[in-house]
Amino acid sequence: MTEAVTRRAAVKVAVVGVATEVGKTWVTTRVLDDLRSAGLEVAARKPAQSFDEADRGTTDAELLAAATGEEPTTVCPPHRWYPIPMAPPMAAECLGLPSFTVADLANETSTPATAAVVMIETAGGVRSPIAEDGDCVEFVRRIEPDLVLLVGDAGLGTINSVRLAVEAFGDVRPLVFLNRSDPADDLHRRNRRWLVERDGLAVVTDIASVSEWIRAALG
Repeated sequence: MTEAVTRRAAVKVAVVGVATEVGKTWVTTRVLDDLRSAGLEVAARKPAQSFDEADRGTTDAELLAAATGEEPTTVCPPHRWYPIPMAPPMAAECLGLPSFTVADLANETSTPATAAVVMIETAGGVRSPIAEDGDCVEFVRRIEPDLVLLVGDAGLGTINSVRLAVEAFGDVRPLVFLNRSDPADDLHRRNRRWLVERDGLAVVTDIASVSEWIRAALG
């Protein structure tokens, strides 16, 4: 008799930002590239995206798809592409398209059967509306990820923005990635040290550390 093998479920990583334009997609694609180069099967999901029509070809879904080898419309369903640069529910309203809920997005966010890691990138900041009835925090709670990665900037305003974002998640303690960090910049170094020593947060500034954190969750 052949013994049945139970496959471990994929590690789900929610990627959130302290604000828009902090580099969530840049960080996510680099982590996916790193994990994939280590031989892991990876997937990415973007529940909804809004964008300037001029950015076709370089939307978040297209960049994430390039990092995983998936189709952009697999990363983000085609009916959740909103070609106007506003929060997704606002963009849908502006375009005269149907409204949608956090539950709708969660139900559409699949976990591929063969992936070891799936990274799910939200839109905007943690309190940005991602659906008619909720923000990114509500969406993340709904999908119940194994890990939460919080992306922020390294310079002025970092401590305030990271603290507010962490507070929004309550008991969930994300790994904080300070993007665009320059080890030669005294403010960048002090911001990181303050968040680690005074707030007790796990803070990293390099992609390899994020990859290692995810691989540790694989067991």
